[in-house]
Amino acid sequence: MSRHSEQVPGYRTIRVAPQDAPVAALADVEAWQARDAYPEIYFAGGPVFGVAREREEGGWELHPYFSGLAPQDARDSMGPHFRRLAQEAERSGDQAAHEECMRAAERMDWEAVDEVTVRGDRYRVVRAEPFIRMGPAGPEPPRPTDPDPGEPGQAREVPDPTAGFVIDPITATGMSEGILKLELLSGGRKKGTVPPDVRADSLRAAETHPGGVLLPATFMTAEYLDGRWRPESTVNSTTPQAARDGLAMRLRVMAPWKLKLGAEERAEYARAADRLDEERGDELEVAGRRFRVVRVERLVRLGPDGPEGPRPSDPDPQPPVMVQNQQLREQGLLEDDDEDGPAELDEETQELARLFHEEERRRNARRERR
Repeated sequence: MSRHSEQVPGYRTIRVAPQDAPVAALADVEAWQARDAYPEIYFAGGPVFGVAREREEGGWELHPYFSGLAPQDARDSMGPHFRRLAQEAERSGDQAAHEECMRAAERMDWEAVDEVTVRGDRYRVVRAEPFIRMGPAGPEPPRPTDPDPGEPGQAREVPDPTAGFVIDPITATGMSEGILKLELLSGGRKKGTVPPDVRADSLRAAETHPGGVLLPATFMTAEYLDGRWRPESTVNSTTPQAARDGLAMRLRVMAPWKLKLGAEERAEYARAADRLDEERGDELEVAGRRFRVVRVERLVRLGPDGPEGPRPSDPDPQPPVMVQNQQLREQGLLEDDDEDGPAELDEETQELARLFHEEERRRNARRERR
C-alpha cells in the first residue's frame, strides 16, 4: 500500500527537515520566536510580480528584482533579458538563436503575455502575496539573521538575494517556515475587506494553486500615523539597509521638497537621516514622526503547472512599452527625438533635481572617504 506522502502531489508538498547549517538553524529559532512576539499575520498591500524560468532539473529559477507592482513591470524586464541572450548568441555565432531571442524581445515590447518559451526554456510572470507579522509592539522589524550587506548609501549595489532562488516545494525547510506556509496557504481575503472580484480570485487560487513556497524576505518602511502603522513606501527593498537608504533619501530629498520645509526643519530631517546611516537602526523618530523598517514575507502559490501567474483582478494599468509609446504619439504627447528640444523644468521640479543631485554628491563623498 502506498504511503500517504506518496499520494500527495509534489506541488502540495511541504518538506520539513532539521537545519544543519548554524545560520539556518538559528534563523528557524528566530522564526519560531517571532510567532510569540508578533502573533498576527496581515496582508501587506497588493501582490508583487517577477519573472521565473523553468529548469530542466525541476523547479523555477527567479530572475533578479522580484518587485514589480503590476504584471507589466515583470513583463518589461523580459525584453532586455532576451536582448542580452540575443547578443550572447550573436557573439557565439548562433544566428538562429539570435533571431529567436530578438523575436521574443520584440514580442514583449508589443504584447502583454505572461508566459513565453525561448530556446526551449519556459519563462513566466510569477505572482507573490506579501505578508507582515504584527504584535503589541507593532510590525516585525528585521531579524538578526536576515542578511544585511552593503554600506549606508550603497545597498542598491548589492546583488539581489532573490536572484537565482529556485521555487521548488521539494526543497526542505525548517519547522517554523513549514508551519508559516500552512498558515498562509489557508488564509484568504475576508468578505468585505476587498472588492468581490479580488476575493473570488483569492478563493479560486486556493483551489487551483494549493501549494506554496516562501521567497527570501524583503523589507519596507512604515510610519506610525493616527494610532496605526501605515506603509511609508510602496517599494519593497531586498535588504534592511536598502530600506534604510530609501528612507534616508526621502528624509533628505522628498520630505523637504513635498513639505516645503524651511532651513531649520530641513536640517532636522538631515540629522535624522545621518543617525540612520551611522546607527543602522530599524526605528527612527524625527519632527514628531516615527518610522520603522518592517520585515515582509512573500508567498508564491503553486499548482500542477508551476507557480501562479497574475490574476484577472490584479491591477495592470500600463500597456507594453511600444504600445504605450504609440498611444502617446497618437495623442500628440510624444514627439520624435529630432523634433524634441530640451525639457524645461518648472521651479518645483528644479528644486527636486537640486536636492537629488545634492544627495548623490553626499553619498559619493561618503563612499570616497571609506
